[in-house]
Amino acid sequence: MEQRTWLLDKRNELKMTQEEVAKLAEIQRPYYTQIESGVRRPSVNVAKKIAAIMNFNWVLFFESNCSEKLQKENLA
Repeated sequence: MEQRTWLLDKRNELKMTQEEVAKLAEIQRPYYTQIESGVRRPSVNVAKKIAAIMNFNWVLFFESNCSEKLQKENLA
């Protein structure tokens, strides 16, 4: 998997740390880091929590053919 730069950009836009997102999503920071870096794909439950915290559509985590541009458009 590729790094989710759109997720990193969104988190930075919100001025949040990985630790803050992880805590609000009720997951460990290393797990969140792996999600953001593209090493792991979140469960549906975790994807929904992260998306709710950062205000975007949770299905973006699972759209393999979704371009970076389309992802950024969906984050706006």
